[in-house]
Amino acid sequence: MKIVFMGTPDFSVGALEALIQAGHEVTAVVTQPDKPKGRSGQVQCSPVKTCALKYHIPVLQPVRIKTPEAIVELKGYEADVYVVAAFGQILSEQILEMPRFGCVNIHASLLPKYRGAAPINQCIIDGEKETGVTIMQMDAGVDTGDILTQKRVTIQDKETAESLFDKLARAGAELIVETLPMLERGEVTPVKQDERLATHVKMMDKSMGRIDWKQDAVVIERLVRGLNSWPSAYTAYQGKIVKIWDSDVVSEDTGTKSTDTPGTIVSVAKDSFDVACGNGILRINELQLEGKKRMDTKTFLLGNQWKAGMCLGD
Repeated sequence: MKIVFMGTPDFSVGALEALIQAGHEVTAVVTQPDKPKGRSGQVQCSPVKTCALKYHIPVLQPVRIKTPEAIVELKGYEADVYVVAAFGQILSEQILEMPRFGCVNIHASLLPKYRGAAPINQCIIDGEKETGVTIMQMDAGVDTGDILTQKRVTIQDKETAESLFDKLARAGAELIVETLPMLERGEVTPVKQDERLATHVKMMDKSMGRIDWKQDAVVIERLVRGLNSWPSAYTAYQGKIVKIWDSDVVSEDTGTKSTDTPGTIVSVAKDSFDVACGNGILRINELQLEGKKRMDTKTFLLGNQWKAGMCLGD
């Protein structure tokens, strides 16, 4: 099939490469404009653009894909279908109707659950045991189109958003390659989403990472994994931010003394320390003090004399 591919971040790259390797003709790639990145402010192109240039595929970078100028440019490239994977802009109905097979989206959840911008993070934060990817026929709504195919993925006990991101990117790449030939042959039966089961996830921001030690230890542990590697879960100590990168639930039922208020360090070992939560105790295995490198707790404690009785948080 002739394909125009729309995507921007790392999540999209595997699908683009898989389509190329499967023998499809990618006539153009549409991605977000180059942007300054990091403290240096150096302008960088998206991972999808880097991949497209490697394969000598024309790249379009409209600031707004809906403008008449962008649509005219898009019409200059033949396509049976537009494949969209984390592109970052909403397509107009005019664009959705342009290719013969319309536009299909690779979405990182089992729709209709977890529509929106951050389904990978949210399913871990919510304690889900399973997620997956959906190939969806796009419509004018946000992740509301008919389901074409799905692939399920198990969430492991120590799964982080970063590790699950990689799994779902691979699953999405495999599934889009399986789905397109079926779509072309008319072998896919679209299934409407059940709106009663729909949930929506808002975009992640740094404020979501602030740990409330009054919450249960199991809830905080999921937050740590769900926000790893961005924006990260964090607390405070003596006015400095402390990022928590890895933790374990020691006890779900605290049984601590009334003096052990949430956020209090209740014990310190050579390679970890335990923090009292609203319910339960959380063991900190890896952390990062503001201005310092990320390190395991054993290394951290060699240079920081943290003791039982100290209190984290605001």
